[in-house]
Amino acid sequence: MINNQPNRKTGLLLVITGAICWGVGGTVSQKLFQQYGVSVSWLVTTRLLIAGILLLTVQYLAKDRSQILHVWKHKKTAAQLVIFGLFGMLAVQYTYMASIKLGNSAVATLLQYLAPVMIIFYLILRKQAMLKRQDMLIVSLALVGCFLLLTNGSFSQLSVPAAAIVWGVLSGAALAFYTLYAVPLLEKFDSLVVVGWAMIIGGVALSFIHPPWKIDFNLLTVEGYLYLVFVVVFGTMIAFWFYIESLQSLSPKETSLLGSLEPLAAVLTTVVWLKEPFEGFQWLGATCIIGIIVFIATTNSTDSE
Repeated sequence: MINNQPNRKTGLLLVITGAICWGVGGTVSQKLFQQYGVSVSWLVTTRLLIAGILLLTVQYLAKDRSQILHVWKHKKTAAQLVIFGLFGMLAVQYTYMASIKLGNSAVATLLQYLAPVMIIFYLILRKQAMLKRQDMLIVSLALVGCFLLLTNGSFSQLSVPAAAIVWGVLSGAALAFYTLYAVPLLEKFDSLVVVGWAMIIGGVALSFIHPPWKIDFNLLTVEGYLYLVFVVVFGTMIAFWFYIESLQSLSPKETSLLGSLEPLAAVLTTVVWLKEPFEGFQWLGATCIIGIIVFIATTNSTDSE
């Protein structure tokens, strides 16, 4: 499955760069919210529309361009794509950004990564999987990690507002749906087509609430526009593209493991760049959640191999 050494090095560079871009993109979004007063709806709309167009452009120039329109030829596939765009892509993006604005990028990203735990519960309830000892370990780590992350070890107070926690948990649920629902679409079409159209669908839908052109552009300085470009291009389009491309030369195990750099990048940039307080027990909680990601990636890949 793994190709020659030069391709392998390229794959490692791609997945590491993509994961870091994802994590840092959330922190840069927090900067736009705090310093420039950008609204969640406007940023999500703009991010989805531009990134979706860029992804389909890559598909048109570099891959099978016929798939771009072929995905709409069958009613069932078209309906699945619309559902995925609204309740998968749009839901993930909006809830994640709302959690960042009300809390911070580090907590939002770590809460979003509770999605694997939610997927485990869903599969068990649907009787598509049996409850294993490793599942109990994952759930225990998740509960302990969340408690430490959100309370810093104190029962009397939360380290972030309750609303940020709610949006963060909803983001994890949306990511779980996104991951499960995408499978049949990705079996038929290139991922750039599926995700590109899903972004455009979500962006168009949210445009009815907050059109992308309705913003006081004088609010943004040159620095602000550079942040916006980073969020759209690097934090969304490049991050996804590089992650997918890395699978051409790396195993899913390696790609998943290196993808855990995303929450780590979000935590580090939030603490170092934005000077957000992050105390001892919170670091322990973050370690628990990142440990879940690494454990699941290793276990799943071992099972599949």
